[in-house]
Amino acid sequence: MKIRPLNDRILIKRLEEEMKTKGGLFIPDSAKEKPAEGKVVAVGKGRLNEKGERVAVDLKAGDRVLFSKYGGNEIKIDGEDYLIMREDDVLGVLEGK
Repeated sequence: MKIRPLNDRILIKRLEEEMKTKGGLFIPDSAKEKPAEGKVVAVGKGRLNEKGERVAVDLKAGDRVLFSKYGGNEIKIDGEDYLIMREDDVLGVLEGK
């Protein structure tokens, strides 16, 4: 199934890395904080300004982004977890990684 976000919304897949302590102990999923880093999967066409003109989203599919921990809504597509959020909830783009 495909999804196309509307307006200035973006679809993000969380990037989860294996977590372990300095001593080498693995942290269970129940004790992990959800990461605030993800990969943009799809973007909407942008929002409309006061004049009715479309303002394009400043992100593109494939960008690695940092986002607000409590931003967006969690959704499930084909058994995979995603976040859908507005462009304003994205704090920045990670470059050179």
